[in-house]
Amino acid sequence: MFQFFTMPAQDAYGVDAVTLTHAGFYAVAALIAALVVTALVMRPKAERAKGITTKQLVFSAAAMALGTVASMIKFADLPMGGSITLFSMLFIVLIGHWYGAKIGITTAVAYGLLQFILQPVFYTLPQVLIDYPLAFGALGISGFFRSRKNGLVIGYLAAVLGRYFFAFLSGMIFFGAYAADYHMSIPAYSLSYNAMYLFPEAALTIAALYAAPVKNALARIRRIAVEAPHRQAVM
Repeated sequence: MFQFFTMPAQDAYGVDAVTLTHAGFYAVAALIAALVVTALVMRPKAERAKGITTKQLVFSAAAMALGTVASMIKFADLPMGGSITLFSMLFIVLIGHWYGAKIGITTAVAYGLLQFILQPVFYTLPQVLIDYPLAFGALGISGFFRSRKNGLVIGYLAAVLGRYFFAFLSGMIFFGAYAADYHMSIPAYSLSYNAMYLFPEAALTIAALYAAPVKNALARIRRIAVEAPHRQAVM
């Protein structure tokens, strides 16, 4: 069954790996669509009654699209994966901040699968689960902090740390052999390697979030994304 969705491949260094077949691409694409729909179904009844299903769908899809485009604009690209991008994580964090953890995590998992489709070369199924649905899905935990003062900044930092944990875990389990090349222990290698791309991007993003033009723009977008449209009274 697994062979129906995958086929042998090699990574950029000539190491044996696996990639998706056409059936595999379709299966992951269907899973992404199902996750986005699930995110909307999981909304509280009070929100469903407001009739903003289409708005949440549009903003969730837009965040995934913008995050994907931003992930391709890289300030630095590390040799074994990972890059400092143009605030790509922020777009996904915003969905959790606007709509809560359930929708945020589900959308973030879908985004992780979309990132996987863009570069579908992997080694084992557990590695895929940790590096994509779990690592990127952690960006949705920003929703747990949406009601706190400075909730976006706190939620963003928590989301980055969540992704950092799963990236560290993946480095420990699947890529620890590279630690010997740098004369480091496996935990130290994984901690330092993943910090090299996640924390610089986080620092740049936090600095941008405190800039007055960005704060004002995000406040306006939040009102559009969250507030229900005004309805005229029926005469």
